[in-house]
Amino acid sequence: MQATDQTDRVVYWGTGRRKTAIARVRLVPGNGQIKINGKPGDLHLQFNPGYLSATKAPLEALGLESEYDILVNVRGGGLTGQADAIRLGVARALCQLDPDNRKPLKIEGYLTRDPRSKERKKYGLKKARKAPQFSKR
Repeated sequence: MQATDQTDRVVYWGTGRRKTAIARVRLVPGNGQIKINGKPGDLHLQFNPGYLSATKAPLEALGLESEYDILVNVRGGGLTGQADAIRLGVARALCQLDPDNRKPLKIEGYLTRDPRSKERKKYGLKKARKAPQFSKR
């Protein structure tokens, strides 16, 4: 969804999900900074280069890493799920920015939502599939 904020800058929205993490991503014209839940992105993602590169990957695929700031509200899940949710949200926001961005992002796999989530625990078992130790006598 395209909108304008208080200073009349154009803002592009995208929502990303992964496991139990949900990220609401805004792309704002800027110089490539990432802000997650009001904190710098590298601080929130604990300076992990894998997570940081995953969040910027859709912008780097299009060569726009220094043209837009990424503002994120994310909740739920762990850092891996959050980083992947942010990546999907950024990719969806870039599709709103220009529909021509969809094809290269789709080829790279950035627009595919990862459907894997934790399997529920069943009664009589210790976890989803782990059974108690069998005793013959």
